[in-house]
Amino acid sequence: MTTELNEFLNIQDDEKVQIWIIGTRDRVNHQINEFCARKFVTDRNKFSPLIPSPFDQGKYMTVLIR
Repeated sequence: MTTELNEFLNIQDDEKVQIWIIGTRDRVNHQINEFCARKFVTDRNKFSPLIPSPFDQGKYMTVLIR
């Protein structure tokens, strides 16, 4: 499905999706760059700041809210 059909979806603001990226600091930054390069995300400010992951010691996380 292409993004041109997204306008037909009836999604309320409270139904926004969260995408969590968890990994090493370098891999998380790489994935953010990939999302921006592929124009999946147009604004890096949609990601939360990197924080240490409560799930994995030594890993970091960010959240993208779309």
